[in-house]
Amino acid sequence: MILILSLILVPLVAGLGLLCLKTDGLRRILVTAVTVAVCVGVIALAALPSPPDLRGTLESHWIDWGILALEVAMSLYIIYVGVKAKNPLIVLLALVQVAVMAWFELTPRAHPLAATQNLFVDRLSVIMALINGLVGGGICIYAMGYMREYHEVAHTEVKDRRPLFFSLLFVFMGAMFGLIFANNLTWLFLFWEITTLCSFLLIGYTQTDEALRNARRALVMNLAGGLAFALAIVWCYQRVQTVELQALIGSKQALVLVPAALLCFAGITKSAQLPFSSWLLGAMVAPTPVSALLHSSTMVKAGVYLVLRMAPVIKETPVGMMVAMVGGATFVIGSLAAITTSEAKRVLAWSTIANLGLIVLCGGIGTYEAMWAGVLLIIFHAVSKCLLFLCVGAVEHKLHSRNIEDMSGLILRMPRVAIMMLIGMAGMFLAPFGMLISKWAVLKAVVDAEPMLSVFIVFGSSATLFFWVKWMGKLLEVVTPAVPEKQEFAPSEGVALYGLAAATFLTCLLFPLISSRFVEPYVLDVYGKTASLSPGNIIIMMIMMALVMLFPLSFTRYGRGVKVVDAYLGGANVNRSVSFLGSANAVEDVTMHNYYLRGLVSEAWLARWGVVGCTVFLAIMVGVTFL
Repeated sequence: MILILSLILVPLVAGLGLLCLKTDGLRRILVTAVTVAVCVGVIALAALPSPPDLRGTLESHWIDWGILALEVAMSLYIIYVGVKAKNPLIVLLALVQVAVMAWFELTPRAHPLAATQNLFVDRLSVIMALINGLVGGGICIYAMGYMREYHEVAHTEVKDRRPLFFSLLFVFMGAMFGLIFANNLTWLFLFWEITTLCSFLLIGYTQTDEALRNARRALVMNLAGGLAFALAIVWCYQRVQTVELQALIGSKQALVLVPAALLCFAGITKSAQLPFSSWLLGAMVAPTPVSALLHSSTMVKAGVYLVLRMAPVIKETPVGMMVAMVGGATFVIGSLAAITTSEAKRVLAWSTIANLGLIVLCGGIGTYEAMWAGVLLIIFHAVSKCLLFLCVGAVEHKLHSRNIEDMSGLILRMPRVAIMMLIGMAGMFLAPFGMLISKWAVLKAVVDAEPMLSVFIVFGSSATLFFWVKWMGKLLEVVTPAVPEKQEFAPSEGVALYGLAAATFLTCLLFPLISSRFVEPYVLDVYGKTASLSPGNIIIMMIMMALVMLFPLSFTRYGRGVKVVDAYLGGANVNRSVSFLGSANAVEDVTMHNYYLRGLVSEAWLARWGVVGCTVFLAIMVGVTFL
């Protein structure tokens, strides 16, 4: 119990302390100490033989009043933001949301109904805690060096508000722990809204017009999900007579299908599924640690976490089918959209949206095989995608560009960063890395449950292969000699990058152990049966992992061990450079560019029709739920 409370409260208290620290040296000490403490805590939790039993703990009536006070305070601030920005939608959503929760908490009928277990820990909670603590902690360590260079070198025009920045990072981390461990839906709702508010403030960190506009868009969409969450709590109280997540999952399907659909809607907004994907794309204006935090380890994972929690309830229902359709359509459209853009963070954003769609698809199907595959996708995606975001941040500071075309020959200019990017990309789509294994598991689950949905996986995975391969090719493309950077990243950035690169490889290498210790027991507890890889496949995977390791190792001395010479251009080279004589003896430079297929489809066209299609699916879900 003490360990669980410490994981929630220590980051929250540290966040409040960091708000008052103006000295960079003291901030580094506190950030490092709290991050180490959190990492030790989640590892200790994972090392326990079984998750701790928290029944009969924290049954204080005063805690509920404190939660209501915090919800009202946050709502008042959000209303102030809406009034200041002259955005009536923000004001309306905040007012309705706080009115619903205030009525629920203050009505005399609510007091006799109290949760018997406010906190709950199972294997899925432990997995999410490991992701939040280890990956989120790596982001906090990386941010120390990144934000110093961000303000002192790259963006001197941006007001230095690092105390607020680091405070929000740790408040966000603590809220995520609370969300993961909360069994009382009102407690879970509080932490859910804290992440919404923190993300709004982090996205608008630079205070530019574009940042503030995108932050308000994220706030509107997440408030819509929060309102659905609040309505689900009221429905559970009135119709199911419970405010506990585990009791909701264990109730009869006919009684809880409406709140399950509302909670899935909240999860879809938080995980940036179509038609709500624009808030996550807009979050790219924030500093890179914010992008990594929102897109890999925490914010969006909260959404898919809630959808997977609801999976047993919506299995084999029209609600589940519509949730799966939204996830499948988002996977295909997100993967195709990633092909059409050359902006690195936008590619990663669309890739994140697509992979989260695949997890939502698993939650909609709701079978034990789909659940096993969905949890694995969460694990592998969190580690690999966070590594890629942070690498792109390091590259941007040195090249002053996030364009993939400008990363040509990065293996010579920034060899260590390039190798780590290659590891991250391999983790996303190459055999035998975990994402590919998970997608294979998703395909098998879909074929067994809803064969028609396999179309989404086939076409989406093909597009995924296309945009990852062409990006990898740019990193390895060598046209002319290049001078390597003397210092590719700051020491604190290196700790995070090396740690995440090692975690990407070890997560894939130890996949059978992770599955047998955490994923399979959870699926077995929920469904009474589970999925797993056969021993033969595990042996093959281990052999392939050993061979794959030769790939990045072969580039460790690439800049010094390989002599780069000019390409042979059929005798037409000019002055021993990569130029040639073209028509009318005009000197032309050799250039190589990727295909972006913009003549066939555009990002805007894909997004527009994706929004239309997924809006229809959600409308059908709402209609069939209440009818």
